[in-house]
Order: sequence, then C-alpha cells, then structure tokens
Amino acid sequence: MIKKLLLFFVFFSVLTANAQYTPVINSNRPGFSESPYSVGSGVYQFESSIFYRKINATPTFSNPEALGLNLFFRTSFISEKLEMNLNTSLQRDKIAFKNIFESSYNKTGLSQFSLGAKYLVYAPKYDDKSKEIRSWKKRHSFDWKRWIPHIGISAGVNIGNFLTDYHKRDGFSPKVGLLLQNEFSDKLNVITNLHYNYIGTDFSQLSYIVTGTYNFNDYWSGFAEIQGIFEEYEKKTNIGAGAAYLFSENLQFNASLRANMQQDEIGLYTSVGVSYRLNKHQDKFVEIDEFGNKIEEGKQVKYDEDRSFFGRLFSKTGKLFSKKREQKVDLDISKTDGDALNQKPRRERQGSLVDVIAKEDKKLKKKTAKEERKAAKKAQRKAEKEAKRKEKERLKLEKEIKKLEEKEAKQKEKERLKLEKEIKKLEEEIKKEEQKEGKDQEKDDN
Repeated sequence: MIKKLLLFFVFFSVLTANAQYTPVINSNRPGFSESPYSVGSGVYQFESSIFYRKINATPTFSNPEALGLNLFFRTSFISEKLEMNLNTSLQRDKIAFKNIFESSYNKTGLSQFSLGAKYLVYAPKYDDKSKEIRSWKKRHSFDWKRWIPHIGISAGVNIGNFLTDYHKRDGFSPKVGLLLQNEFSDKLNVITNLHYNYIGTDFSQLSYIVTGTYNFNDYWSGFAEIQGIFEEYEKKTNIGAGAAYLFSENLQFNASLRANMQQDEIGLYTSVGVSYRLNKHQDKFVEIDEFGNKIEEGKQVKYDEDRSFFGRLFSKTGKLFSKKREQKVDLDISKTDGDALNQKPRRERQGSLVDVIAKEDKKLKKKTAKEERKAAKKAQRKAEKEAKRKEKERLKLEKEIKKLEEKEAKQKEKERLKLEKEIKKLEEEIKKEEQKEGKDQEKDDN
C-alpha cells in the first residue's frame, strides 16, 4: 500500500526541489500545454501522437482537413532545471480554395519544425499537512500557498524553410512563452501557458492554454483544456478533453477529442498517442554524516559580501570597465635580480569611455539599419500584395463590363432582326395590295 501511494505521489505531482527527475514518466500529452518542469538529466523522452482534424473550408485558401504524426522530443543534460526540446509534425493536408466555387488538392510533408528550451525559474514550497497532528482542522485545511504557481520560461525558433508551402511562415522566426503550474492538491493541478509565436513575421500570433488535470487512481488521469489563438485577421479556439493511462514507469498511452472553432465554422480534432522515455538518469552522490544528515561545505565569504548594497554595486560597475592583469611569477630566483624583485607592477591604461560609446553607437546604428531594411521589405511585400489585389479587381471589372457589352450587343442585334422582319412583312403586304388594285383596275377598264 505504501509503495502504491509513493508511486501515485511521484507520478501525479511535480517535485518542488531542484531535481526535475521523477521515477515515473511525466508527459505533457495529450494536452497542448507544457509544464514548467523538465524531464531531468540523462532522460530522453519521446511524446508522439497520430491526429486527425476536419473543418469546413473558409473563404480563400484554408486547410480544412489534415491527418498526421506529431513528435515531441525532450531531454536535459546541462542543468536539471533546463530542458531542450524538438517539436515536428508530418502530415497530409487538404488545401482548399473557396470563393465563387470550391477547389482543393492534397499535399504531404512537414508542417512544423521548431527547436526550443525551457527553464524553471521558481518553485514554491508547500506545507506538509501530514506532519500536523495537533489539529484535525489544520491538517485538512486548504493551503492557500498553492495559489502561488510554479514559474517557467520557454524560448525557441521555428524553422520553416523545408516545410510545405502552406506552413512555411517566412522561414526562421522566434517564439517565447510563460509556463505556470498550480498544484491545488495531490489529484488536481492546473497548467497555464502564454505564448508569443512567429515573432517578427506577417503571421505572428498570441495564444493561451489552460489545462486542468485530475488523477482518478494510480494509473488513470483525465484532463480538460481550452486554447485560444489570436492572429491578425482571425481568432481560433479549441476546447477538448482526454485521458491518459500509465502502462509502466517509462510508457504512457493517451487519447483526446476536441472541438475547433474558426471564424463561423466548428470542426473536429482527435488524437491517440504514446509517450516513451529512455532513462539514463544517475543520481548524484551525496555525502552524509554518522546521523544521516547531508554534509555541506562551508561557503566562502567574498570581500564584496561584507560591503553595503551601494558598495557592492559600485564594485561590480568598476569591474566592467577594468581590465584583468595577469601577473606571472617566475620562481627561479637565479633569473632575477634585486631590482626586479622590488619593482612595482605598471599601471595599464583603461579603455576609453569614448571608444566604448562609439562601439555601442556603431552596434545601435547597425541594428537600426537592419530594422529599417526589414520594415522596407515588409512595406514592399504589403504594397505588392495590394497591387496584386487591385489588379485582380480591375480584371474582374473589365470582364464584367465585357460581358455586359456583349449582352447589350446581342439584344440590339435581336431587335434589329425583329424590325427587319416586320418591315419585310409590311412590304409584302403593300405589294399584295398594289397587285390587287392593279387587277381591279384592269377589270374596270374591260
């Protein structure tokens, strides 16, 4: 029983100590959100899922249907708090164009490829209620410190040069994120993510994700999630739920079902997946004393730590503008004389502040010029798009005018033929009357 409870605690709770490693796999799937914690050093974790998405086509170009495989690779080797990851998707897209009529074609290839990292900035410590034996009320009361979230930050780069045409999004672009996690109890935790993606491109987007996870027992857990994506011309929302099953300490299965809302359309998204890790983690050796307590080396007090706040500040500032001098001492006395031993080290001239300012000014000018070129390219692309749009409208108007002119010409031709027919008929009637009058005259003459 104790073993099961320990397994339950380790799997469904995130440790608040510096160590990120857990004996049981800790996967982000099947949700889209990310925990601020890393997988731990020496762990190579693969989180994959097969997904299918379908929604009605929207005006102009859209991606109403997709079937694909997503792979999210995570590892940590520099620091327990730092995680490196790779996120990519291979999928078959249906690209549709809908205006007066609708047409579509299929395209298969990579739709996503990004490299990223995340770092745990802050992990709060909660009160251990199990040690409270004096008061039943305090033992079972809610710890309000649990409203303080665990905080992590993430950053990465999207690489779109080798993606399919529909998903390229201007090649390289950075992304940043804020990762929060609240552990309200051993069974319930809530993850909140804020992301700014495709920064500096025409397709930049802000998004949020809120995921609530509840653990039913040692092996089963369920989740509910809402995600909102804000782009320049549209807003996307998806609401979903799913479940995960822990098969072993290194293997987890999961499934999810979501509703996608885009413009005025509602679509379906479903996925099934598996998370697996290669566990090469090794615990660090900890030296303990005869009583089982950890032996810690005494911290060396630096000279700056005895100063006041402003003293330490000026000391750090002075170090930025000073150059370190390396003094090599030759221990061979035979090579030195008495005068050399009594010599004082020479003073070295510090770098000129003017040179530093000029260097910074040069960097700033270079950065400004780069931003101006980028803005000019963006304005040029926008002008080209506007010109193409106007040219398209002009051709459309010319086509409509030509149709109207052809229709009017046909109508006039039809009226002309009708008039000619009536005139011909009248001429025939007049001719018949003249013939009849001629015959009557002949009879009178006879």
